[in-house]
Amino acid sequence: MSSMPESPDSEPSAVTATEERRRFVGVVTRAVSWLLDAVAINVVAIVTGVGVELILSIFPISTSFASVLKPIAGAAYVVWAGAYFVVFWSWTGQTLGARVMRIQLLTTNGRRVKPARAVVRWVGMNLAMLPLFAGFAPILFGRRGFPDWLARTVVLEAQQMSLAEARRARVRAATEDRPQGPPAISTGSEPSASALVDGGGPPLGMHGRPGSAQRT
Repeated sequence: MSSMPESPDSEPSAVTATEERRRFVGVVTRAVSWLLDAVAINVVAIVTGVGVELILSIFPISTSFASVLKPIAGAAYVVWAGAYFVVFWSWTGQTLGARVMRIQLLTTNGRRVKPARAVVRWVGMNLAMLPLFAGFAPILFGRRGFPDWLARTVVLEAQQMSLAEARRARVRAATEDRPQGPPAISTGSEPSASALVDGGGPPLGMHGRPGSAQRT
């Protein structure tokens, strides 16, 4: 009897699980990646907030309208933070921090994460923070955290060069392709080797000029 085909969302096989353990990403690497992502998110939010403040300072606004802007700004920040993770996870599986740390988010069967699953993981990531980050505790023991369990994803080492390594590779390739020196340019003043060996070419006279052989 033939076995049923494996579902695209099924758990990884034994071989995949072994590969997952070999390429396991620890909590320190993830923490650095999250820190870099937090810096990127907040830098954009601060720059945007300062720009809005400058624009609003030009026009007089009432106190009631200013009080409404605060919850709007808070909601916009949450949407921006969520869009940051969802877009990068579903696009390349790597946020900016993950790119620097050379890690990647994939499904349990090694496929690209779709936007709906990325949203589920982002929700799980926020829920894991509520009880004193307890949802991330399993990562310390070489297991998936609550967000990965909820979205059926894994965080693995990315098979790619770091940004510094990629830059060095480009510089090395450009140096190797660069010509070593200009080609030799013939002046035409020296006779060719075939003329010296075969005696070809016009006869030379006493003064080395063609056709000026001395008559006897």
